[in-house]
Amino acid sequence: MIRIILADDHPVVREGLRAMLSAEPDLEVVADASSGPQAEALAAELRPDIVLMDLRMPGGGGADSIVRMSEAGLPCRVIVLTTYETDRDILRAVEAGAAGYLLKDLPRGELAEAVRAAARGETVLAPAVAARLVDQLRTKPERPHLSSRETAVLRLVAEGCTNAEIGRRLFIGESTVKTHLLRIFGKLGVDDRTAAVTSAMRYGLLD
Repeated sequence: MIRIILADDHPVVREGLRAMLSAEPDLEVVADASSGPQAEALAAELRPDIVLMDLRMPGGGGADSIVRMSEAGLPCRVIVLTTYETDRDILRAVEAGAAGYLLKDLPRGELAEAVRAAARGETVLAPAVAARLVDQLRTKPERPHLSSRETAVLRLVAEGCTNAEIGRRLFIGESTVKTHLLRIFGKLGVDDRTAAVTSAMRYGLLD
């Protein structure tokens, strides 16, 4: 049996997905969650094979939860199942380590096959999403340039340091750290620390 956790903030969506997947003889929904953090806790407890996760939930979800589950060493594979197909959402999910990115208008049979493929270790992408990723690769922007100090700040962010800890280690004020981070965000085209680290790694700016 392929064991699945559903993460979506809409109860009706969760119930519909449970009914669809439970109709398959080799798929079992073991739990459902209304936010990313709740899905993380359930995944750590139940160790499912697959987590089907909505990208945007009021209680938190999406790329950040995928990163945290990966960092925690959880064996489950996360498939994003969402109504959103913007380039930014797709890239963030893939960079975070998602095993797939599917849209909610997927027929039941195709969803079940995608779950089986992800459980086998394959990457599953909706055709529209795959096309967007190919376009992104073809039009990949020039590699941004970070100063040595900005690189040092971002490296410490990647190590999990707070702004205060970064300031102490680099002998600069916390306000200066925040200024460096804002400049880094601007250069990388992101708006949070996790996205900055994953984007910098994608560009080869961090090991």
